[in-house]
Amino acid sequence: MILFLLPAGDYDPTEAAVPWAALRDAGFEVRFATPGGKVALADPRLTDLGFSWLSPWLMTRRAELAAYRRLTEDPQFLAPSSYADVDPADITALFVPGGHATGMRTLLEDPTAQQLFARVFTQGLPVGAVCHGVLLAARAKDPATGRSVLHGRRTTALTSLLELTGWNLTRFWLGRYYRTYRTTVQQEVTAALADPSHFLAGPPLPLRDTAARPGRGFTVKDGNYVSARWPGDCHRLAADYLTLVRAHAAGAVPRSG
Repeated sequence: MILFLLPAGDYDPTEAAVPWAALRDAGFEVRFATPGGKVALADPRLTDLGFSWLSPWLMTRRAELAAYRRLTEDPQFLAPSSYADVDPADITALFVPGGHATGMRTLLEDPTAQQLFARVFTQGLPVGAVCHGVLLAARAKDPATGRSVLHGRRTTALTSLLELTGWNLTRFWLGRYYRTYRTTVQQEVTAALADPSHFLAGPPLPLRDTAARPGRGFTVKDGNYVSARWPGDCHRLAADYLTLVRAHAAGAVPRSG
């Protein structure tokens, strides 16, 4: 079972739908889990409400929004499990999207979700995370060490530059919308690593990738784990994660490092 962990709501539609579409189009079935087993919709500001004159830059783009609309019609999406009802033994791969709005906290702060992530990660199964989703990885503890499962691994996540730029552009009318926590994602994730240099920020001026040009995106691959920074990396992330899933299905075991 390839499992997507979603919050109660407010996730980024691109970060969920693009990897999901790549898996489904390749013939894999994806299932979903949410805190209470209820259908979870994406952040409405990214799908419908917009950002006034900044909407062309900050809202979900047309192709990715179409993928999200397709996602919301999928029978598995419409029948999620609760985190507590997921049998970890059934999971063969795990993916965690991100998002800025406060609903993301229902995933990131959930102990059961953190435990599920830690179990799948430490078993060497394919794991993907993007943006704020990497916070779940940082908070997931390896029971053998008591440290984050990311300790000793390389990763990326939403960079402080991207997070603070979004906040500064919108804070005068959206307040802390782009600041889910007082500490930036990059700061918290870096603190969980064995070495600060294991956080890779990628190009300082990121370009949005597309289905036709996934190479514009930036990902970090480390063994069974692949991570990305923001929605603009998600076509490359989807391709890299699909490669991990296929390798696992074929019996190949990626090595970390």
